[in-house]
Amino acid sequence: MASEVTKGAKAVSRPAPSRVIIEGVEPEIDGGRFPIKRTVGEEVAVSADIFTDGHDSLAAVVKYRPLGAPEWFEAPLTPLVNDRWTGAFTVDRMGRFQYTVEAWVDWFATWFKEIGKKSAAGQDVASELLEGSVLVRGAAVRAAASDADWLRQRAEVLGGSEDQALRVAAALDPELAAIMTRYPDRSRAQVYDRNLEIMVERERARFGAWYEMFPRSAAQEPGRHGTFRDTESRLSYVAGMGFNVLYLPPIHPIGRAFRKGPNNSLTPAPADPGSPWAIGGPEGGHTAVHPELGTLEDFDRLVAAAKRHGLEIALDIAFQCSPDHPYVREHPQWFRHRPDGTIKYAENPPKKYQDIYPIDFENDDWEALRAELRDVFLFWVERGVSIFRVDNPHTKPFRFWDWVIREVWDRHPDAIFLAEAFTRPKVMHRLAKGGYSQSYSYFTWRNTKGSLTEYFTELTQTETVDYMRPNLFANTPDILHEFLQVGGRPAFQIRLVLAATLGATYGIYGPPFEQCVGTPWKPGSEEYLDSEKYQVRHWDVDRHDSLRTFVARINAIRRENPALHFDRNLRFHHVDNEQMIVYGKATADLSNIIVVVVNLDPFHVQSGWVRLPIHELGLGSGPEVSYQVHDLISEARYLWYGETNFVMLDPQACPAHIFRIRRWVKTERDFDYFM
Repeated sequence: MASEVTKGAKAVSRPAPSRVIIEGVEPEIDGGRFPIKRTVGEEVAVSADIFTDGHDSLAAVVKYRPLGAPEWFEAPLTPLVNDRWTGAFTVDRMGRFQYTVEAWVDWFATWFKEIGKKSAAGQDVASELLEGSVLVRGAAVRAAASDADWLRQRAEVLGGSEDQALRVAAALDPELAAIMTRYPDRSRAQVYDRNLEIMVERERARFGAWYEMFPRSAAQEPGRHGTFRDTESRLSYVAGMGFNVLYLPPIHPIGRAFRKGPNNSLTPAPADPGSPWAIGGPEGGHTAVHPELGTLEDFDRLVAAAKRHGLEIALDIAFQCSPDHPYVREHPQWFRHRPDGTIKYAENPPKKYQDIYPIDFENDDWEALRAELRDVFLFWVERGVSIFRVDNPHTKPFRFWDWVIREVWDRHPDAIFLAEAFTRPKVMHRLAKGGYSQSYSYFTWRNTKGSLTEYFTELTQTETVDYMRPNLFANTPDILHEFLQVGGRPAFQIRLVLAATLGATYGIYGPPFEQCVGTPWKPGSEEYLDSEKYQVRHWDVDRHDSLRTFVARINAIRRENPALHFDRNLRFHHVDNEQMIVYGKATADLSNIIVVVVNLDPFHVQSGWVRLPIHELGLGSGPEVSYQVHDLISEARYLWYGETNFVMLDPQACPAHIFRIRRWVKTERDFDYFM
């Protein structure tokens, strides 16, 4: 019954509050403060705890819409167990979406259940039939014209004087239930108390293969500084290996002051090129290009040529300056000064970066600084770049990234941001929540079965998967892990297969990777000897011992198997050998099932019994079930039976299998299997 409140001299009635409770909505990041992430065409599965007092039936929907749209779309939620409900919808365009949950007492479903029980027990239901007539008549008012007349006629039958058995049959007619479901009474519905947000990006934010190279080392002959034109000639090589993103370290002018020499020495020769991350010189700063690489017009030509090869150029954005950067002269207030008035250079003790000045984001001119740095992104977007690898974002304020990414992304939703932050977990997660499309990860340092399983279960089976997408770089100019230093060619193959199949997005720094370069600067160091960070290198990309063909095969497998295009479908399987790891990915309809077996030992043959959940994979159950496993690397095919089968891998031959599971199908003439 409606209550009455006094408003002046006039009584105003208002309905009683809804009896429905909505709690525990998932996915929801930090109480809805941050958006979840999806790409165009991906499903958003939503679940919630929905309940009420008593025994009335409920109905619920998940509501969703593009941000700012006047109308909501809806998808039904269905009950699971213990008052948990679930449903899903698909996002079909880039941009920001909202979603929420709405639920209500379903009076018709409650009545339908009640009259069914009573009539089955032989009880008189004359009163219940009259109640049903009222409910159906109310739905007729809400119904479309095509259904309204039918509902009014059915209401007359329920409330009429015909034989009760006939009226009960009309009440329990499935067609009546189906039509009534379309026109519920939602006058006292409860809506979740917040609208949650989705950041919907393009597919490349979720699935891609990155190749990193230094343009200055792209010259075809030794001893010459490479150019954008030289890089252009390398495009067919990169595309031929199956990569779709070509990532270039900073391409800007390099400062002269405190320039570093080979192997990070403090005594460079006059011709030493310095570190590309010491950005800025007389020629300009973050919107200029290093003159030895070419001109902006040459860069534009490179971007266009890359697109013709199916490649996108990703640029390194490092918000730091050499002492020669124009910002230092024009905006000294943007830098932190020592008491003696000098500007502090960057340090990460015991490392010192005398050639780099960090930016002070807390200076009094912070708003002008933020606008300037935003415009750096926009400058390169206008030149056709939409992917940015951001250097050391964890050393800049989170709220700056929240703001600048939104500023750029709302103008250009095809922009993709990769956070190069090897730092504490909570810091990495906060950057991802704030808008970064992808994140570097701890993959480089996860080399055992236990650590890989634990880490990737966290990344793919917890709420982390809704906001943090790992980009699994097998090596970087800064990181040559000991595993690659000592493991030889098999180690590079192992890490490639792991990176390319554990994650939907991965990368390598080449040519050192495909040429299996594993020499560190010194024992115990993860720095490369004669690193390209400090000098120009020459690479013979046509070496006969290169992993080029192997890399191309792995990328082709990724491209041809949609199960490998996602992270959240990763599942680990049992193998009785700690030196081996087994995991799989499958599409939702099980039309594409991939199982990966990797020998984690680059030195010795390893073997073990692999156990697969064949029932969950739709293969059947029991030891007599047979199916084919097709090794997509070697093209070998094996017939497996039941859950448990034997595998042996020699790392000197190939340290991994990437199996595609193929079911057997009985035909009229013989047995066959399908893709």
